[in-house]
Amino acid sequence: MAQLILSQSLKLQQNLIITVQLQQAIRLLQLSHQELVAEVQRELVENPTLEEVPGTDGLDYSDAENKLQKDSQAQKADVIDQNNGADADAGVDWEKVLDQLASQPSDVGNAAGPSRFDDLPPIETNLTVSSSLQEHLLSQLGMQLCTDGERQACAVIILNLDHRGYLVDMTLEDVAEEADADLDDAEGAQMIVQAMDPISCGCVSLEETLCVQAKLRWPEDPYVEGIIRDHLHDLETRNYAVVARDIGQDVEDVIEYHRMIRKLEPWPGREFADDPNQYITPDIEVVKLGGVWKIVQNEDGMPRLRVSPYYRKVLLGQESTKEDKTYIKERLDSADFLIKSIFKRQRTIHRVMEAILDKQQEFFENGEEYLRPMVLRDIAEEIEVHESTVSRVTTNKYVQTPHGILELKYFFNAGIQRGHGDDLAAESVKMMVKKLVAAENPKKPLSDSAIVKLLAKTDITIARRTVAKYRTQLGILSSSQRKRLF
Repeated sequence: MAQLILSQSLKLQQNLIITVQLQQAIRLLQLSHQELVAEVQRELVENPTLEEVPGTDGLDYSDAENKLQKDSQAQKADVIDQNNGADADAGVDWEKVLDQLASQPSDVGNAAGPSRFDDLPPIETNLTVSSSLQEHLLSQLGMQLCTDGERQACAVIILNLDHRGYLVDMTLEDVAEEADADLDDAEGAQMIVQAMDPISCGCVSLEETLCVQAKLRWPEDPYVEGIIRDHLHDLETRNYAVVARDIGQDVEDVIEYHRMIRKLEPWPGREFADDPNQYITPDIEVVKLGGVWKIVQNEDGMPRLRVSPYYRKVLLGQESTKEDKTYIKERLDSADFLIKSIFKRQRTIHRVMEAILDKQQEFFENGEEYLRPMVLRDIAEEIEVHESTVSRVTTNKYVQTPHGILELKYFFNAGIQRGHGDDLAAESVKMMVKKLVAAENPKKPLSDSAIVKLLAKTDITIARRTVAKYRTQLGILSSSQRKRLF
């Protein structure tokens, strides 16, 4: 029988330890510019030792980098990062630090300089909110001549429209029941809503929506409604002969009907369905000055931060208890680490952008077609960091370039091999497909196979299914759907 033996032994092993501060630094690194500003504002509220200095000149990026490089505490933080947060050394001597701050200009420790927007009124004073589709229709309901039952049914229909202006998942019987009205009132209410602006809201299908609009625009035409009800698919595939044979008209007449129907609005609520504008604030900008590409980091909106010198008095005060001083030192450490983390974040983004600029020089000079294939490892090896760091830096970060505002992830693309010369990025080939389609004869659009052959002439070998995939990603219809006869 086996025996259990208790004994003591010493064992050395390495473990990964991620401290709270290191977690905060990683989180700050992956925040966008707007999210970082919001995070700093939250810290200003929660940490009494962190304060904003209004109306003073802040540090630009180069000042911040020089300060970080010269600051032994920041260099020590870099070593801590490499050791996964393990730090056995003592904390900061805050009495000495606050003495130094008291003798320096008030802008020392700021995270950003003054913005050109400082003197403008708050953005909240200039914001406007557009009315929704439901609000727009309900405002017209009060001017309609109808019975009380119809008015109640109209309100039910309007409040159950989707973003397109369609009445979905609800029959007229359901409308009558919810409005406590007769079915005749529900039918009359639907006609009233369909006649409001925008025309044809409250329909249940695309065919009904287009028929309502066609009836109002061409009330005397005997064919257009029938074409909409029975031959929309034939129009989509340009099968005009079938439509002409069915209605007993010439193909030229069917083509003219197609041109007329294309003027109708399939989504009557489109004007009100647009999502509100999503503004992107670039974290960085690449500009060409004197023939040399320069990287400019965006500090607009970033509060100018410093550790509050007031707490020097609190630390030195005789009336402060040991618990008070312990709490204040913890808050001072947090404020100091936040400021240095912001500086380090900006430095890391700058280094990553420098490496991208170096490898994608032709893109910045000539545009999308000259984008080169590149992966995260290429940049990580260039600036000697881990790939996960590059991934965090390039996620949800945007750069303003002469070719538009782009996410940093945009520059990382798989390669398409060429028979001779350097490989091309997949995004470059995608842009070539887009240009070929834009330049095609609309009466004889290029098929996917034809695009493959044209790309082959430029020494790019690519499969037809890959062209089809790129075309779909670009939102380009197939050649049969792109064909135009008018």
